[in-house]
Amino acid sequence: MLSGKLIEDVVVTERQGIEELYNKSFYGRPKGETLEISLTEAAYLIYVNKITVEYNGSQLDFKEFFLKASSSVQNFELLYIVYKDLRERGYYIQPSVTGFRVYPRGGRPGKTPAEYFMYVISERTPLLLTELKKNLDTVDNLKKRLVLAIVDEESDITYYDVKKTTPSGSYKHEWKKPLATASLLEDRVMMWEPEASAMLYNDGFFGKYISEGHLQLSLVESGYLLNKGILNIEKQGIGNLDFNAFAGLASGIESDFMTKSRAYEALRDNGIVPKTGFKFGAHFRVYKNFETISTISHSDYLVHAIEHDHVFSLQQLSRAVRLANSVRKEMIYAAVEPQVYFMVIGRIRL
Repeated sequence: MLSGKLIEDVVVTERQGIEELYNKSFYGRPKGETLEISLTEAAYLIYVNKITVEYNGSQLDFKEFFLKASSSVQNFELLYIVYKDLRERGYYIQPSVTGFRVYPRGGRPGKTPAEYFMYVISERTPLLLTELKKNLDTVDNLKKRLVLAIVDEESDITYYDVKKTTPSGSYKHEWKKPLATASLLEDRVMMWEPEASAMLYNDGFFGKYISEGHLQLSLVESGYLLNKGILNIEKQGIGNLDFNAFAGLASGIESDFMTKSRAYEALRDNGIVPKTGFKFGAHFRVYKNFETISTISHSDYLVHAIEHDHVFSLQQLSRAVRLANSVRKEMIYAAVEPQVYFMVIGRIRL
């Protein structure tokens, strides 16, 4: 069995470690005539009886090493759980800026590029959108895939693939401006003109009929049509509304109106037809391919709009992704910043 020494945050072996650990199984990183092994790798190697580790003249058993490593590396136990799981699945894995760099099956360091960058987190830890986006941008620039490894309270791991996306569809239509004048009621907008109602519904899948010739529009649909100059909107006692006035009233009804509105506009402008996703627990269900209402099929995605400072609850994220998968859809988050930033999150089996 090889012997190594714990020196600050690495375990160092002599040259024999390079030959037996790195050259055969790609543990650690050669540095001159020695091999430097991360604490996570070292804990696993102690566990499988590949090495012994000495510190201040004494040999550490697995418990002693694990406790010492846990005191110096944040979330060490989570990193170890994921590392052990991936190694036992046959993956070569090395430390990286996001947590781990994972090589594809059949690949290895020095022969093939890494396939995934793994970001490890506990189910109890809130996940900041800013942190997720930073890691996603880093990995995307390297042309790799980001995988979230979420460890639950029983140390089971669920892996989620996270990637940037730009939803786009086939919807294209232009109307003469404006088509009609609609009325803002308590929390929705009503169109009264049958011809204009029919055009918006049949050709653009806007709104829903509540009686013959009378089309009810959601707030985000109405705001979009108003902002594009396709529709005039009036409020009893106030008169005609411009977009800012309408948005102010709508935000009083629905606090996240502007966030939803920005996401809705980006989807429509990309040829996507969004409709409410309330039944699925999301802001929108969306259709990629739409020509007329008579030819519409099932929706393709669920989209939920979030603000730039959003904090994910991982339990809620897990529920959202599982529900989307159960109805054969992808779960997309639309992060509203100066620009709308779309990312799709889905379960991945490794």
